[in-house]
Amino acid sequence: MASGPRQRTRRQQALQSQGAAHPHPQNVTDPLFRDSAFFDPNDLLQVKYEMLRSVQMEGRAVVDAAQAFGLSRPVFYVTQELFRREGLPGLLPHKRGPKRPHKLTDEALAILAQAVRDAERMLSGEELAALLAKRCGIQAHPRSILRRLLPYLKRQEKKLR
Repeated sequence: MASGPRQRTRRQQALQSQGAAHPHPQNVTDPLFRDSAFFDPNDLLQVKYEMLRSVQMEGRAVVDAAQAFGLSRPVFYVTQELFRREGLPGLLPHKRGPKRPHKLTDEALAILAQAVRDAERMLSGEELAALLAKRCGIQAHPRSILRRLLPYLKRQEKKLR
């Protein structure tokens, strides 16, 4: 696919920006990926798919396949389960970490917003943290509270207009 050096560089940048670049492409030793214009050892999605295919279709041992594709056995089994459950989209990189706020929910922010309105002034992060701990039993850093509360207050203000 990627023929010229400029095209390979663009492809590599695209893979990195999407989190789909193989962390150790130099460890991919499978013959398919040697001197091929189509098979790219930098493309983690392609490497994982070919690893699964080699075990499933060619009867290759998991240990051998994982090693030939520069990955570990645990990565093979996780990849196999994701592919079984979700198909090819399961091999795409997933965003790591929490997907949404788990402490500072809209309910907690509503309580804090009401406290700010009752006080008729903006409370400090420390005051808000103490209030949150007392009323909701939630421990959060004062700066995290302010970072989530200020946009919430602006949204509430726009709704009232």
